[in-house]
Amino acid sequence: MVSRGTHSTAPRMASMNKPTFQAIRSHSPAKPVLIFVSSRRQTRLTALDLIAYLATEDNPKQWLHQDEREIEAIIATVRDSNLKLTLAFGIGMHHAGLHERDRKTVEELFVNCKIQVLIATSTLAWGVNFPAHLVVVKGTEYYDGKTRRYVDYPITDVLQMMGRAGRPQFDDQGKAVILVHDIKKDFYKKFLYEPFPVESSLLSVLPDHLNAEVAAGTISSKQDAMDYITWTYFFRRLVMNPSYYSLEDVSHESINKFLSNLVEKSLRDLECSYCLEIKEDDQTIEPLTYGRISSYYYLKHQTIRTFKERLRAELPLHELLSVLTEAEEFSELPVRHNEDQLNSQLAQQLPLKVNPHSYDSAHTKTHLLLQAHFSHAQLPCSDYNTDTKTVLDNTMRVCQAMLDVAANEGWLVAALSICNLVQMVVQGRWLHDSPLLTLPHVEQQHLYLFSKWANKKGRSSGGGPSGQIEGLPELIAACNGKESVFAAIVGQELQSSQIAQ
Repeated sequence: MVSRGTHSTAPRMASMNKPTFQAIRSHSPAKPVLIFVSSRRQTRLTALDLIAYLATEDNPKQWLHQDEREIEAIIATVRDSNLKLTLAFGIGMHHAGLHERDRKTVEELFVNCKIQVLIATSTLAWGVNFPAHLVVVKGTEYYDGKTRRYVDYPITDVLQMMGRAGRPQFDDQGKAVILVHDIKKDFYKKFLYEPFPVESSLLSVLPDHLNAEVAAGTISSKQDAMDYITWTYFFRRLVMNPSYYSLEDVSHESINKFLSNLVEKSLRDLECSYCLEIKEDDQTIEPLTYGRISSYYYLKHQTIRTFKERLRAELPLHELLSVLTEAEEFSELPVRHNEDQLNSQLAQQLPLKVNPHSYDSAHTKTHLLLQAHFSHAQLPCSDYNTDTKTVLDNTMRVCQAMLDVAANEGWLVAALSICNLVQMVVQGRWLHDSPLLTLPHVEQQHLYLFSKWANKKGRSSGGGPSGQIEGLPELIAACNGKESVFAAIVGQELQSSQIAQ
């Protein structure tokens, strides 16, 4: 079932809320409902609109199937203020920006049918299995930060969302409602009711795959690379559906020329990235150190090229950070709608300046998130916490590759600076920060406690200030393994539970 919408994306999403409410009333008035939306913001807006429609009903809490006192006790444990409101009406929200405990609470309530409606971002379709009697796919577009425009979900994602409809142990049928822009209705009808082929995505990452095989010794010539491609799923689909891959015909000569050009371009790209060398006979391929580094750390060849061209024997830390964040691995970090404004505000709080014309860049956002990580700065929204985790997950292997590049060039000063950068990432502090700030809950405003204690200790022993605590070794010596001493130092500012950590 498909609904029409308006031309602009935001009003179109808002116009889908009433059809969503009507679909629930018609197809699943008392059974579990799963609503998929494109963003975390849309989970909140959809929930608030549904509550507004419920307010006009005789029983506004008809989707809540639990005693009110019990649900109030559960709501009291929830951190997210919007979720507190929606749960009271039997509507849950589920997305990566929620605290893990809040997500678990929502999951348990929905699985146990205590709340009837769950609004989730589309990633849930591939994650936890929450079947429902009715699934509503509210819009088939999402904002792609990389291309800075709204794009369609892959058809496989839509099918995955629809697959959540129907609970084998309770229902003999499931229902799915797709709300889609009118001009796309026929397209979705065709693909939902007819089988469709799965195509290969190898082309966009072929150079990196070839580099891995060259580094491993599997491919040592252009002919080996040609043979390698003929064993892939891409080759099978190329023969079956040549137009999809921009091949005009499937004659032996055309396919051979197409693959030959493909191999030639991929290998030239790798050669430009210093990953391999094509010998004088124009056939033999030899792996280079940088290709092995790229393969070992699963990095894109463009990243290694950036390191080779931008790293120097001596680079200040702020330039090393710029080189790190220019890595291609960070280009996929989402820069959502209007986040350029949030990035601009965040940049004002941080010590290192970035290009003010690049706030919509994934690399600039990565730079800001790492600075915020070192500074313990307040992030503008919960999405940025998830994004920071994504950045940190990738940063260590990228730094290790940077270190290998510097070591291969024989640059000791650069290698030591990269080690310092790694320590900054691990500790979440700037290099010039006091080592005492690596202790849990100890912040800049607490450092005076250590000087105060040392001065007090010096006076009580009859002398002047002695035994200053400026680092962790001095603190360990002062405490002598006794938690009570540490508690005496910081007890004025920290709670006992924080001290115990």
